[in-house]
Amino acid sequence: MDVENIEKLESKIRWEINRCERRDDLQAVRVKYLGRKGQITLLLRSIKDAPPRERPRLGAACNRLKDFLEEQLAAKAEELSRAGEANELYQPPHDPTLPAHDGIRGHRHVISMVLRRMKEIFYGMGYSLAEGPDVELEYYNFQALNFPEEHPSRDTQDTFYVTDDILLRTHTSPVQIRYMESHTPPLKIIAPGKVYRNESIDPSHAAEFYQVEGLYVDTDVSLADLKKEVEIFVQQLFGPQTQIRFRPDFFPFVEPGVDVAMTCFGCLGKGCQICKQTGWIEVMGAGMVHPSVFRAVGYDPDVYSGFAFGMGVDRLAMLMYGISDIRLFLADDLRFLYQF
Repeated sequence: MDVENIEKLESKIRWEINRCERRDDLQAVRVKYLGRKGQITLLLRSIKDAPPRERPRLGAACNRLKDFLEEQLAAKAEELSRAGEANELYQPPHDPTLPAHDGIRGHRHVISMVLRRMKEIFYGMGYSLAEGPDVELEYYNFQALNFPEEHPSRDTQDTFYVTDDILLRTHTSPVQIRYMESHTPPLKIIAPGKVYRNESIDPSHAAEFYQVEGLYVDTDVSLADLKKEVEIFVQQLFGPQTQIRFRPDFFPFVEPGVDVAMTCFGCLGKGCQICKQTGWIEVMGAGMVHPSVFRAVGYDPDVYSGFAFGMGVDRLAMLMYGISDIRLFLADDLRFLYQF
Protein backbone atom coordinates (compact mmCIF):
# COMPACT_ATOMS: atom_id res chain seq x y z
CA MET A 1 0.00 0.00 0.00
CA ASP A 2 1.27 3.49 -0.84
CA VAL A 3 -0.10 7.03 -0.96
CA GLU A 4 -0.36 7.03 -4.74
CA ASN A 5 -2.68 3.98 -4.77
CA ILE A 6 -4.81 5.51 -2.01
CA GLU A 7 -5.26 8.69 -4.01
CA LYS A 8 -6.30 6.68 -7.08
CA LEU A 9 -9.25 5.35 -5.10
CA GLU A 10 -10.79 8.85 -5.09
CA SER A 11 -11.69 8.71 -8.78
CA LYS A 12 -13.15 5.22 -8.38
CA ILE A 13 -15.26 6.34 -5.42
CA ARG A 14 -16.50 9.44 -7.30
CA TRP A 15 -17.52 7.26 -10.27
CA GLU A 16 -19.37 4.73 -8.11
CA ILE A 17 -21.26 7.41 -6.17
CA ASN A 18 -22.29 9.25 -9.34
CA ARG A 19 -23.89 6.02 -10.62
CA CYS A 20 -26.09 5.71 -7.50
CA GLU A 21 -29.80 6.25 -8.17
CA ARG A 22 -31.26 5.35 -4.77
CA ARG A 23 -30.35 5.71 -1.13
CA ASP A 24 -29.90 1.95 -0.96
CA ASP A 25 -27.15 2.26 -3.58
CA LEU A 26 -25.38 4.86 -1.43
CA GLN A 27 -25.57 2.58 1.57
CA ALA A 28 -23.99 -0.21 -0.45
CA VAL A 29 -21.05 2.07 -1.35
CA ARG A 30 -20.68 3.09 2.30
CA VAL A 31 -20.50 -0.54 3.40
CA LYS A 32 -18.09 -1.41 0.62
CA TYR A 33 -15.54 1.16 1.84
CA LEU A 34 -16.34 1.82 5.52
CA GLY A 35 -17.89 -1.46 6.66
CA ARG A 36 -16.10 -3.88 8.97
CA LYS A 37 -14.37 -5.40 5.97
CA GLY A 38 -14.48 -2.27 3.81
CA GLN A 39 -11.50 -1.18 1.74
CA ILE A 40 -10.79 2.03 3.70
CA THR A 41 -11.26 0.18 7.00
CA LEU A 42 -8.70 -2.42 5.97
CA LEU A 43 -6.30 0.31 4.83
CA LEU A 44 -6.48 2.01 8.22
CA ARG A 45 -5.84 -1.30 9.98
CA SER A 46 -2.81 -2.04 7.78
CA ILE A 47 -1.00 1.19 8.66
CA LYS A 48 0.58 -0.48 11.68
CA ASP A 49 2.38 -2.89 9.35
CA ALA A 50 4.02 -0.09 7.28
CA PRO A 51 7.53 1.22 8.02
CA PRO A 52 7.43 3.72 10.90
CA ARG A 53 8.44 6.71 8.78
CA GLU A 54 5.66 5.98 6.22
CA ARG A 55 2.88 5.68 8.77
CA PRO A 56 2.13 9.44 9.14
CA ARG A 57 1.79 9.98 5.39
CA LEU A 58 -0.34 6.84 4.94
CA GLY A 59 -2.57 7.74 7.89
CA ALA A 60 -3.13 11.23 6.57
CA ALA A 61 -3.92 9.91 3.07
CA CYS A 62 -6.41 7.35 4.43
CA ASN A 63 -8.15 9.96 6.55
CA ARG A 64 -8.42 12.32 3.54
CA LEU A 65 -9.92 9.47 1.52
CA LYS A 66 -12.40 8.71 4.28
CA ASP A 67 -13.43 12.39 4.56
CA PHE A 68 -13.74 12.57 0.76
CA LEU A 69 -16.05 9.54 0.74
CA GLU A 70 -18.27 11.00 3.46
CA GLU A 71 -18.56 14.32 1.61
CA GLN A 72 -19.43 12.62 -1.67
CA LEU A 73 -22.04 10.42 0.00
CA ALA A 74 -23.66 13.40 1.74
CA ALA A 75 -23.73 15.46 -1.47
CA LYS A 76 -25.27 12.62 -3.47
CA ALA A 77 -27.88 11.95 -0.74
CA GLU A 78 -28.92 15.60 -0.86
CA GLU A 79 -29.17 15.43 -4.65
CA LEU A 80 -31.38 12.32 -4.52
CA SER A 81 -33.55 13.92 -1.85
CA ARG A 82 -34.16 17.04 -4.00
CA ALA A 83 -34.98 14.84 -6.99
CA GLY A 84 -37.47 12.84 -4.92
CA GLU A 85 -39.23 15.97 -3.69
CA ALA A 86 -39.49 17.25 -7.25
CA ASN A 87 -41.08 13.99 -8.37
CA GLU A 88 -43.61 14.19 -5.53
CA LEU A 89 -44.51 17.74 -6.45
CA TYR A 90 -45.09 16.83 -10.06
CA GLN A 91 -48.58 15.57 -10.71
CA PRO A 92 -49.60 14.42 -14.17
CA PRO A 93 -52.66 16.12 -15.67
CA HIS A 94 -55.92 14.64 -14.39
CA ASP A 95 -58.17 13.14 -17.02
CA PRO A 96 -61.77 13.23 -15.74
CA THR A 97 -62.90 10.88 -18.51
CA LEU A 98 -60.90 7.93 -17.13
CA PRO A 99 -63.03 5.27 -15.38
CA ALA A 100 -62.84 5.22 -11.59
CA HIS A 101 -61.41 2.30 -9.67
CA ASP A 102 -63.63 0.52 -7.16
CA GLY A 103 -62.25 0.85 -3.67
CA ILE A 104 -62.21 -1.95 -1.12
CA ARG A 105 -65.13 -1.27 1.16
CA GLY A 106 -65.50 -2.75 4.60
CA HIS A 107 -68.72 -3.86 6.24
CA ARG A 108 -70.09 -4.74 9.65
CA HIS A 109 -68.90 -7.88 11.37
CA VAL A 110 -71.52 -10.63 11.59
CA ILE A 111 -71.66 -10.23 15.41
CA SER A 112 -72.25 -6.48 14.99
CA MET A 113 -75.07 -7.16 12.52
CA VAL A 114 -76.83 -9.62 14.83
CA LEU A 115 -76.35 -7.35 17.84
CA ARG A 116 -77.71 -4.38 15.92
CA ARG A 117 -80.82 -6.36 14.93
CA MET A 118 -81.34 -7.45 18.55
CA LYS A 119 -81.12 -3.86 19.75
CA GLU A 120 -83.65 -2.73 17.13
CA ILE A 121 -86.13 -5.34 18.35
CA PHE A 122 -85.70 -4.46 22.02
CA TYR A 123 -85.86 -0.71 21.35
CA GLY A 124 -89.15 -1.34 19.58
CA MET A 125 -90.38 -3.15 22.71
CA GLY A 126 -89.63 -0.15 24.91
CA TYR A 127 -86.23 -1.12 26.29
CA SER A 128 -83.42 1.40 26.70
CA LEU A 129 -79.66 0.84 26.62
CA ALA A 130 -77.46 0.47 29.71
CA GLU A 131 -73.70 -0.08 29.75
CA GLY A 132 -71.03 -0.86 32.31
CA PRO A 133 -67.29 -1.61 32.66
CA ASP A 134 -65.64 -4.78 31.37
CA VAL A 135 -63.30 -4.78 34.38
CA GLU A 136 -65.66 -5.22 37.28
CA LEU A 137 -65.72 -5.45 41.07
CA GLU A 138 -66.38 -8.85 42.61
CA TYR A 139 -69.27 -7.27 44.50
CA TYR A 140 -71.20 -6.38 41.35
CA ASN A 141 -70.29 -9.52 39.43
CA PHE A 142 -71.15 -12.01 42.18
CA GLN A 143 -72.12 -10.78 45.63
CA ALA A 144 -74.89 -8.34 44.70
CA LEU A 145 -76.30 -10.97 42.31
CA ASN A 146 -76.79 -13.47 45.16
CA PHE A 147 -73.96 -15.80 44.21
CA PRO A 148 -72.98 -17.81 47.33
CA GLU A 149 -69.35 -17.78 48.44
CA GLU A 150 -68.90 -21.41 47.42
CA HIS A 151 -70.40 -21.03 43.95
CA PRO A 152 -68.06 -22.68 41.37
CA SER A 153 -68.19 -19.70 38.98
CA ARG A 154 -66.18 -17.71 41.54
CA ASP A 155 -63.21 -20.07 41.16
CA THR A 156 -60.10 -18.97 39.31
CA GLN A 157 -60.55 -21.78 36.81
CA ASP A 158 -63.80 -20.13 35.68
CA THR A 159 -63.08 -16.41 36.17
CA PHE A 160 -60.21 -14.10 35.16
CA TYR A 161 -59.19 -12.25 38.33
CA VAL A 162 -57.10 -9.07 38.25
CA THR A 163 -56.90 -8.90 42.05
CA ASP A 164 -58.90 -10.62 44.80
CA ASP A 165 -61.69 -8.04 44.36
CA ILE A 166 -61.34 -7.07 40.67
CA LEU A 167 -62.07 -9.31 37.70
CA LEU A 168 -63.13 -9.41 34.07
CA ARG A 169 -66.91 -9.61 34.14
CA THR A 170 -68.30 -13.08 33.44
CA HIS A 171 -71.72 -11.74 32.35
CA THR A 172 -73.36 -8.36 31.77
CA SER A 173 -75.67 -8.76 34.79
CA PRO A 174 -73.47 -6.38 36.87
CA VAL A 175 -74.77 -3.60 34.61
CA GLN A 176 -78.26 -4.29 35.97
CA ILE A 177 -77.05 -3.82 39.54
CA ARG A 178 -75.28 -0.57 38.74
CA TYR A 179 -78.31 0.71 36.86
CA MET A 180 -80.77 -0.14 39.64
CA GLU A 181 -78.54 1.58 42.21
CA SER A 182 -78.99 4.90 40.42
CA HIS A 183 -82.56 4.55 39.06
CA THR A 184 -85.94 3.91 40.56
CA PRO A 185 -88.63 1.70 38.99
CA PRO A 186 -90.25 1.39 36.59
CA LEU A 187 -87.26 0.54 34.41
CA LYS A 188 -86.77 -1.55 31.30
CA ILE A 189 -83.22 -1.98 30.00
CA ILE A 190 -80.93 -4.18 27.93
CA ALA A 191 -77.21 -4.46 28.66
CA PRO A 192 -75.19 -5.74 25.69
CA GLY A 193 -71.46 -6.21 25.86
CA LYS A 194 -68.41 -8.45 25.87
CA VAL A 195 -67.88 -10.95 28.69
CA TYR A 196 -64.92 -13.13 29.67
CA ARG A 197 -64.67 -16.66 31.07
CA ASN A 198 -61.72 -18.92 31.69
CA GLU A 199 -62.93 -21.54 29.22
CA SER A 200 -61.08 -24.18 27.25
CA ILE A 201 -61.46 -22.88 23.69
CA ASP A 202 -63.15 -25.24 21.26
CA PRO A 203 -65.77 -24.97 18.44
CA SER A 204 -68.55 -24.18 20.95
CA HIS A 205 -66.67 -22.32 23.72
CA ALA A 206 -64.63 -19.11 23.76
CA ALA A 207 -62.82 -17.12 26.43
CA GLU A 208 -64.50 -13.89 25.27
CA PHE A 209 -67.88 -13.48 23.66
CA TYR A 210 -70.92 -11.19 23.64
CA GLN A 211 -74.06 -11.26 25.76
CA VAL A 212 -77.27 -9.28 25.98
CA GLU A 213 -78.95 -9.05 29.37
CA GLY A 214 -82.47 -7.73 29.83
CA LEU A 215 -84.21 -6.38 32.92
CA TYR A 216 -87.75 -5.17 33.58
CA VAL A 217 -88.79 -3.94 37.03
CA ASP A 218 -92.15 -2.52 38.06
CA THR A 219 -95.06 -3.39 40.29
CA ASP A 220 -97.00 -6.58 39.50
CA VAL A 221 -94.53 -7.98 36.93
CA SER A 222 -95.12 -11.69 36.48
CA LEU A 223 -93.63 -14.75 34.80
CA ALA A 224 -96.36 -14.43 32.18
CA ASP A 225 -94.94 -11.00 31.25
CA LEU A 226 -91.52 -12.57 30.82
CA LYS A 227 -92.89 -15.30 28.58
CA LYS A 228 -94.70 -12.79 26.39
CA GLU A 229 -91.64 -10.52 26.04
CA VAL A 230 -89.35 -13.41 25.15
CA GLU A 231 -91.88 -14.75 22.65
CA ILE A 232 -92.12 -11.37 20.90
CA PHE A 233 -88.34 -11.09 20.69
CA VAL A 234 -87.79 -14.62 19.36
CA GLN A 235 -90.53 -14.30 16.75
CA GLN A 236 -89.15 -10.95 15.60
CA LEU A 237 -85.68 -12.47 15.22
CA PHE A 238 -86.49 -15.92 13.82
CA GLY A 239 -89.98 -15.57 12.35
CA PRO A 240 -93.63 -15.57 13.52
CA GLN A 241 -93.90 -19.36 13.34
CA THR A 242 -91.36 -19.78 16.18
CA GLN A 243 -92.68 -21.10 19.49
CA ILE A 244 -90.93 -21.00 22.87
CA ARG A 245 -90.75 -23.39 25.82
CA PHE A 246 -89.95 -22.70 29.47
CA ARG A 247 -88.38 -25.36 31.67
CA PRO A 248 -87.29 -24.92 35.32
CA ASP A 249 -83.62 -24.07 35.81
CA PHE A 250 -81.44 -22.52 38.52
CA PHE A 251 -79.62 -19.19 38.43
CA PRO A 252 -78.59 -17.49 41.72
CA PHE A 253 -80.04 -14.09 40.79
CA VAL A 254 -83.55 -15.23 39.78
CA GLU A 255 -86.29 -17.24 41.47
CA PRO A 256 -87.92 -19.04 39.81
CA GLY A 257 -85.39 -19.55 37.02
CA VAL A 258 -86.19 -20.94 33.59
CA ASP A 259 -84.34 -22.30 30.59
CA VAL A 260 -85.81 -20.86 27.39
CA ALA A 261 -85.85 -22.90 24.19
CA MET A 262 -87.42 -22.19 20.82
CA THR A 263 -88.67 -24.47 18.08
CA CYS A 264 -85.89 -25.32 15.65
CA PHE A 265 -85.99 -23.01 12.63
CA GLY A 266 -84.45 -25.73 10.50
CA CYS A 267 -87.12 -28.40 10.99
CA LEU A 268 -89.92 -26.40 12.72
CA GLY A 269 -89.88 -28.80 15.66
CA LYS A 270 -89.75 -32.09 13.76
CA GLY A 271 -86.12 -32.90 14.60
CA CYS A 272 -82.94 -32.42 12.56
CA GLN A 273 -79.15 -32.14 12.89
CA ILE A 274 -79.37 -28.50 14.00
CA CYS A 275 -81.48 -29.33 17.06
CA LYS A 276 -79.98 -32.82 17.53
CA GLN A 277 -83.35 -34.40 16.69
CA THR A 278 -85.08 -32.75 19.68
CA GLY A 279 -87.03 -30.11 17.77
CA TRP A 280 -85.90 -27.44 20.28
CA ILE A 281 -82.92 -25.08 20.56
CA GLU A 282 -81.87 -23.45 23.85
CA VAL A 283 -81.53 -19.68 23.43
CA MET A 284 -81.37 -18.06 26.88
CA GLY A 285 -81.68 -18.28 30.63
CA ALA A 286 -84.24 -16.15 32.45
CA GLY A 287 -86.40 -15.81 35.55
CA MET A 288 -87.96 -13.51 38.12
CA VAL A 289 -85.45 -11.26 39.91
CA HIS A 290 -84.47 -12.73 43.28
CA PRO A 291 -85.59 -10.70 46.34
CA SER A 292 -81.97 -10.64 47.59
CA VAL A 293 -80.93 -8.79 44.43
CA PHE A 294 -83.62 -6.17 45.03
CA ARG A 295 -82.49 -5.73 48.63
CA ALA A 296 -78.86 -5.25 47.48
CA VAL A 297 -79.90 -2.20 45.41
CA GLY A 298 -82.36 -0.79 47.94
CA TYR A 299 -85.62 -1.95 46.31
CA ASP A 300 -88.44 -3.33 48.46
CA PRO A 301 -89.22 -6.84 47.10
CA ASP A 302 -92.69 -6.59 48.65
CA VAL A 303 -93.44 -3.62 46.39
CA TYR A 304 -91.51 -4.35 43.23
CA SER A 305 -91.09 -7.41 41.06
CA GLY A 306 -89.28 -7.96 37.81
CA PHE A 307 -87.71 -10.37 35.40
CA ALA A 308 -84.26 -10.75 33.87
CA PHE A 309 -82.94 -12.71 30.92
CA GLY A 310 -79.58 -13.24 29.27
CA MET A 311 -78.41 -14.72 25.99
CA GLY A 312 -75.20 -15.15 24.01
CA VAL A 313 -74.99 -13.08 20.83
CA ASP A 314 -72.36 -15.38 19.33
CA ARG A 315 -74.59 -18.42 19.85
CA LEU A 316 -77.56 -16.71 18.20
CA ALA A 317 -75.36 -15.69 15.26
CA MET A 318 -74.21 -19.30 14.90
CA LEU A 319 -77.83 -20.44 14.81
CA MET A 320 -78.96 -17.77 12.38
CA TYR A 321 -76.15 -18.33 9.86
CA GLY A 322 -75.39 -22.02 10.36
CA ILE A 323 -71.88 -21.40 11.74
CA SER A 324 -70.35 -24.46 13.39
CA ASP A 325 -67.25 -22.97 15.05
CA ILE A 326 -67.39 -19.97 17.42
CA ARG A 327 -63.65 -19.38 16.92
CA LEU A 328 -64.31 -18.08 13.41
CA PHE A 329 -65.76 -14.86 14.83
CA LEU A 330 -62.31 -13.83 16.14
CA ALA A 331 -60.14 -15.43 13.45
CA ASP A 332 -59.98 -12.34 11.14
CA ASP A 333 -60.34 -14.66 8.15
CA LEU A 334 -61.63 -12.47 5.31
CA ARG A 335 -62.92 -15.50 3.45
CA PHE A 336 -65.29 -16.10 6.35
CA LEU A 337 -66.16 -12.48 7.08
CA TYR A 338 -66.97 -11.53 3.48
CA GLN A 339 -69.80 -14.10 3.43
CA PHE A 340 -71.90 -11.74 5.50
